[in-house]
Amino acid sequence: MKKIQMVDLRSQYEKIKEEIDAAMQEVIDQASFINGPHVRLFADELKEYLSCKYVIPCGNGTDGLQIAMMALGFKPGDEVIVPAFTYIAAVEVIALLGLKPVFVDVDEATFQIDVSKIETVISDRTVAIVPVHLFGQCSDMESILGIAKKHGLKVIEDAAQSIGSVYKFSDGTLAQSGTMGDIGVTSFFPSKTLGCFGDGGALFTNDHDLAEKMRMISTHGQKKKYHHHSLGVNSRLDTIQAAMLRVKLRYLDQYINARNEVAKAYDKAFEKHSHISIPKRVSESTHAFHQYTIKLKGVDRDEFSKHLASFGIPTTVYYPLPVHLQVAYQIYDYQEGDFPIAEKLCQEVISLPIHTEMEPDQLELITNTIKSFFL
Repeated sequence: MKKIQMVDLRSQYEKIKEEIDAAMQEVIDQASFINGPHVRLFADELKEYLSCKYVIPCGNGTDGLQIAMMALGFKPGDEVIVPAFTYIAAVEVIALLGLKPVFVDVDEATFQIDVSKIETVISDRTVAIVPVHLFGQCSDMESILGIAKKHGLKVIEDAAQSIGSVYKFSDGTLAQSGTMGDIGVTSFFPSKTLGCFGDGGALFTNDHDLAEKMRMISTHGQKKKYHHHSLGVNSRLDTIQAAMLRVKLRYLDQYINARNEVAKAYDKAFEKHSHISIPKRVSESTHAFHQYTIKLKGVDRDEFSKHLASFGIPTTVYYPLPVHLQVAYQIYDYQEGDFPIAEKLCQEVISLPIHTEMEPDQLELITNTIKSFFL
């Protein structure tokens, strides 16, 4: 049996090695490493996959969030609503721009922002909502967009973990994750469902003017070379990464299907387990399963993790501390107990290995080992 990994990037590469190697060699032969032809081609192909009007590649997902907020013209002191249970990137960018993060607790079953609590924190300084489509499925976008429209707010979708998931509105309309708000942002970090071999990211929008602003900001604020019309940053997707992503994009649906098969196996093994809560699906959204995250009930999580590790099975906790209790963000005067669901989840969640190359014997070992912990 192969070594079990949280993400087996080597095995994934070996299946498409010839295509990846040829794409990389083409970039080397062209010697066009910055903004080469593959960057534009990848943007065009991703735009077609997502059925959105504009895709702007950038250096990474965190840069994408910053570029989005700069393009929307947010000013220091403006407030941006974010979930309390999430990766730090969105909150980090808000703070760096002199904005104020306003946290909202999450739904205990789905891990998504609790839409019933959003309106309670909207003030006259609120400018945006940043729903984070955590672990691979969409937040309740129909409700979020309705709240945003009612209060005149912008919506920036953090789709770093959910590219390829599809949301269904009550009228039957379908939309890809990241394409419903004013701007969507994703990451191509290697472990993502669509990942490159380094850092990478992209922004999505259907607004021409926003697309032009984001494209300009991402290249030092230039409209054309050496003519700078706004403050900008240097955030470009390397051509060699774009070339690899073009190959992987052709397999994205296959990768999502493979992850869903792993998730189904876990579901079947643990759906009636008294100490394990399997991840609840959002009925309006498909799931890309960037992570398969369970909740442990009445279990010592460290001992559980050590038990699996003794059989060569890795686990990871996403996330062990909610953002409002992180040392760097205590300046916003949030206290323990302010967001009880987020705090509770940080004590209960643990993620199991899930990736495109998992084999039946690996899944059998993982599920049997987990069950043996409770004997």
